[in-house]
Amino acid sequence: MKLWIGLGNPGASMSRNRHNIGFMAVDAIALRHGFSPWRKRFRGETAEGMVGRQKILLLKPLTYMNLSGESVQQAAHFYKIPLEDMTVFHDELDLAFGRMRVKQGGGAAGHNGLRSMDKALPSPNYWRVRLGIGHPGSRERVHGHVLGDFSSTERPDLERWLDELADATLLLAQDEPEAFMTKTALWRS
Repeated sequence: MKLWIGLGNPGASMSRNRHNIGFMAVDAIALRHGFSPWRKRFRGETAEGMVGRQKILLLKPLTYMNLSGESVQQAAHFYKIPLEDMTVFHDELDLAFGRMRVKQGGGAAGHNGLRSMDKALPSPNYWRVRLGIGHPGSRERVHGHVLGDFSSTERPDLERWLDELADATLLLAQDEPEAFMTKTALWRS
């Protein structure tokens, strides 16, 4: 079993905000691949299903962002999931909207959810799907940008991007992160 985590801020009022793109990604995966209904567990919501032949547990921590690692640690411990079988989907300021990078390990780069996971897990060597939300241009505008909703002009592209990501997750489940990244990048072509 693999554990795929979507990071975001719980609350319906923030459902389309940039900080919730990790939640949006795992929601799209659950919908595309016919996962079980979401249920509350491990201080979050989980859904189980198959992507190809790989069993996946999706997790959306419902703690504050800076406590996300507690939810992730509980689920990983319960199912005895090693770090190399964990993937987190999260917002990334340093990538343009619609761009994505996949990597294993690395720093938190100021992301409180990643920082919490790094503290709660034995090492930061889990997989990361960095989903670009773009940078507003100045440091003073970052907070409002991250917690702001995607614009009405961005939403159609966001939906298309999430659809392509959900389609391509078969490659991610088959341990082909580079092919997953390449296939998902093609939506902008």
